[in-house]
Amino acid sequence: MDVVVEGLRGFGRLFLHPLTYVFIMVAYFVGLARVKRERKHFHIRVFDFILELKYLFFPGILIGLVLSVFTILLGTYLSLGTIALIGVITFLLSGPFTFRWLSPVFVLGFAMIAALLIPQDGLGSGMVANLVMEAKDMHLPSVVVLMSLLLLAEGFLIWKYGHKGTSPIMVTSKRGQEVGAHFSQKLWVVPVFTLIPGDAITSIWSWWPVLTVNNATFSLCLVPFAIGFSQRVKGMLPIHSISFTGKRVLGLGVFITLASIAAFFYPLVSIYIAVIAIFIREFITIHQRMTDERAPVFFSKRDSGLVILGIIPMSPAEKMSLRVGEVITKVNGLPVLHVSSFYEALQANNRAYCKLEVVDENGEVRFAQRALYDNEHHELGIIFVQNYQKRESEVDVG
Repeated sequence: MDVVVEGLRGFGRLFLHPLTYVFIMVAYFVGLARVKRERKHFHIRVFDFILELKYLFFPGILIGLVLSVFTILLGTYLSLGTIALIGVITFLLSGPFTFRWLSPVFVLGFAMIAALLIPQDGLGSGMVANLVMEAKDMHLPSVVVLMSLLLLAEGFLIWKYGHKGTSPIMVTSKRGQEVGAHFSQKLWVVPVFTLIPGDAITSIWSWWPVLTVNNATFSLCLVPFAIGFSQRVKGMLPIHSISFTGKRVLGLGVFITLASIAAFFYPLVSIYIAVIAIFIREFITIHQRMTDERAPVFFSKRDSGLVILGIIPMSPAEKMSLRVGEVITKVNGLPVLHVSSFYEALQANNRAYCKLEVVDENGEVRFAQRALYDNEHHELGIIFVQNYQKRESEVDVG
């Protein structure tokens, strides 16, 4: 019962961990940078600055609870020194305020490599020296198992949530034309309960619960791990490209999970597994980027109709169930070829009502219609692919 009670309290102590506030700060500044970029490209904010914070703890906390069951049942454990080293690596990779390197493969893989580089006689003296030596003597199989579990979580999160709330941007194509793209940046906090050998924690807090396994004592500790994701897409719809990336990462997680079984018999194999995971994870990112660069631009000007690059939340466009990537061919029965003709057609006939002819991603035609009200966005809240620099004095949304 004490373990259960302390486990519940552990979630409360998550907000006492310094890394938790590092993650909040990074997500906050990334959100501000995104809003600044959106205003620069479209002269309007598409999503508010708390978008990244909305995904920070959910569903990461639930996934962390599931992973905790496996880490405890498998008997994986981390020393305080190992946890401290992982924290330092996480902080350093968060330094540029980007989620690019906050994959468990890089964080835990670099931590394992850094442990190998620690001198045999340690560094300094006192408590820091003790933590450094504990990090050097980290239990490699436990770290690689934890890496595999977090990698599975990363693949699932990218697959199911990476495409949500992608931010539209304008980029320059190889031909020097302004085209549209989407940018996804996500940071999830996945708190996992881990076992800590010995009584290092109970020497500080005597009330901390202690488990006894095979005459060895372990303390239970909640450690917040960060899973970051960053991807730009201009060759297809974000949901397809990002979901595919998530499935590839999930496949890598399955492979590393199976490979980690060998680490329990040959601990040094953990280093090779970590290095392989680092190279494959980076290959997935580079291959996606190269494939996207070679693909025809999806968000570009069309000969017929206007492609929807973005939808402003809570706008009439969102209430009309318009989707990113759909093409508007007619407004109030009038064909539209340019953004200016879209505005003219929107004002034609009855301004209090609009009817759009839309071609969806499957090439099927559907109609979206709705009454418009005075207090609603006067241009529906649609962002199109166009040269926004020519309309700096206006709010360039459809």
